[in-house]
Amino acid sequence: MDYKKALENLDELLIELKEENKVIPIIVEGDKDIEALRKLGIEGKIIGVNKGVNLSTFCDRISHEYSNVIILTDWDRRGGHICHTIKKNLQGRVNCNIKYRELFAKNTTIRTVEGLPSWIETINKKIDKNCVSG
Repeated sequence: MDYKKALENLDELLIELKEENKVIPIIVEGDKDIEALRKLGIEGKIIGVNKGVNLSTFCDRISHEYSNVIILTDWDRRGGHICHTIKKNLQGRVNCNIKYRELFAKNTTIRTVEGLPSWIETINKKIDKNCVSG
């Protein structure tokens, strides 16, 4: 993986995500994901999938409040299932953007939202080290 290029892509993605998040909420799996996005400078509305209700009830609530959402669940099997279920439940009611989820998966070697800040930090250190020694 070309880490320098991946990091450039991630920086651009995060800038886009910050902009879109000013008006469109992001749906994540839990509190650690919310914390991670805050560390990355995401300041808009972030909604954790409520563990107290089932996904269809969660989606009903979302559909009453929003016409657009960004789904940013982990890009592992469980996150994929949650993303698919949310998207299916919101179909025809809410526009679901999963672009960021797909692009984070493509541009990182991790599988979780909560791992993004430390992954970016680690890659920055690798690149800095290579620039100094190379």
